[in-house]
Amino acid sequence: MILSGKEIKKQIGTGGIQIEPYNESQLNPNSYNLSLFEELLTYDNDVLDMKTPNPTTRLTIPEEGLLLEPHKLYLGRTNEHTSTNKFVPMLEGRSSIGRLGLFIHVTAGFGDVGFNGFWTLEIFCVQPIRIYPNVEICQIFYHSIEGEYDLYKSGKYQNNKGIQPSLLYKDFK
Repeated sequence: MILSGKEIKKQIGTGGIQIEPYNESQLNPNSYNLSLFEELLTYDNDVLDMKTPNPTTRLTIPEEGLLLEPHKLYLGRTNEHTSTNKFVPMLEGRSSIGRLGLFIHVTAGFGDVGFNGFWTLEIFCVQPIRIYPNVEICQIFYHSIEGEYDLYKSGKYQNNKGIQPSLLYKDFK
């Protein structure tokens, strides 16, 4: 079952769900809007290698906006830090963002119960688009979980402080 917005609000601060900072105006009937941090990462190489760390460049999104290029992957993150030990978090783009041809997670919208950190966003556009810092870019929603479970404990992305490029190369060691 998906938690309602009222249930998300009820779980805030109880240990069920943490969203920092929390702003009630971002609460929806069954989700919570997350906003875009002012920095992005882009990969430096045209060809990426799964078995090695891929170098990145950091970009700052100015208040007047940043023009994104089509067919280029940008990594961003949410302003909000989230955690939950009771629910399965999921991330989706907002429909208003998707209708502009801006995808905020190419494949990785599924979270694990126990995840604690900022959400890295895989941002891709189909045509040039100007983006702005702090825009409500995506929404988080929560599923209840049935049966016994273990909390997410991976050292790759847990307790992150910033934008996380792929750490898949660690799986090959």
